[in-house]
Amino acid sequence: MQVIPVASGKGGVGKSLLSANLAIALGQAGKKVLLADLDLGASNLHLVLGVQSPKAGIGTWLTGGGALESVIIKTAWPGVSFIAGDSEIPGLTSLRAPQKSALTKGLLKYDADYLVLDLGAGTHLGILDFFLMSPQGIVVTAPSVTATLNAYLFLKNAVFRLMYDCFKKGSPAWNRLEAMKKDSASLQRMYIPHIVAEIEKADPESAAKFRRSMDTFHPRLVMNMIEDPKDADKALKIRRSCKEYLNLELEHLGVIYRDALQDTALASRLPIVVYKPQSILSQAVYRIADKILQSETESFEEFSEFSDESFQSAEMEAAIDFDSKMNYVEELVGSGALSMGDLAETIKSQQYEISVLRKENQLLKTKLALAIQQGYEL
Repeated sequence: MQVIPVASGKGGVGKSLLSANLAIALGQAGKKVLLADLDLGASNLHLVLGVQSPKAGIGTWLTGGGALESVIIKTAWPGVSFIAGDSEIPGLTSLRAPQKSALTKGLLKYDADYLVLDLGAGTHLGILDFFLMSPQGIVVTAPSVTATLNAYLFLKNAVFRLMYDCFKKGSPAWNRLEAMKKDSASLQRMYIPHIVAEIEKADPESAAKFRRSMDTFHPRLVMNMIEDPKDADKALKIRRSCKEYLNLELEHLGVIYRDALQDTALASRLPIVVYKPQSILSQAVYRIADKILQSETESFEEFSEFSDESFQSAEMEAAIDFDSKMNYVEELVGSGALSMGDLAETIKSQQYEISVLRKENQLLKTKLALAIQQGYEL
């Protein structure tokens, strides 16, 4: 079974769109596919897949037990089975290690050629753990500055999580990394090759294990929602940044042009590859599926059990940490992944949004003052 986790640094870049249509394309090629909605905080993959909202899903199984197969449904699309996420059940966004391990084992035991995991957006620990079930995960991004930045943030956090997976708690490597973590400002400015060089001084064996994992770790990037051929260049720039700053070989899996037909297909409750197989978007999905079909299934040297130990400082939560973002922006600008024009456009957009918010805030204050005054008069 080839595991294909599909993630994104931020929402709204078409992650679920790719997951659903890719699963159908693989099924149409004669493969058995299990599609799992692991966006447990906002499970809506069934809408893109074009199936009725299932009565039971992952949340039902985790809270009620029984066989995982009992909540897996056969879809109308050849070869594709589906398991929903149950976003209405509290606590699903922060699964504990035993729950993640049980879910992973259940999914891997299912008889399928491909396991496609639609993950949540961001860098939550659980998302990173599921992404690292395979060295061949897909990161979906878009040409916008925020999407590009968050894709890079996601990959950097995945590398840090992989690093912790390779170092046993209490080992010299672990202790050295913990000591470095306390000086977060210094650590943020260090590139991964520099950090590994420091670890190697304290624990050559653990450093070698991490290097082997990195040699196997080849995430795949999909640039979605492009409108101009020049937008495709940003994928190559992200790839160059990952190589230079993370020592990470990133595979460019393909680009997808923005296609208005997707909205029509969604309104019709049909996946785009079913609604219009010859559309630009569908053909892009089929090209990506062909590349996956031709690729060999890879796995890490050893699958480590999930743990609740994590890199919970700014490094692991970089997507919501301003200082971390600024450091990453410097890296991306330095490598050319982001241009000064991109940054200027983003600042302009943010200034406009702030201006609008200030006006709305002033209006609300006026209304509130008026309401208070009228209350006193009454």
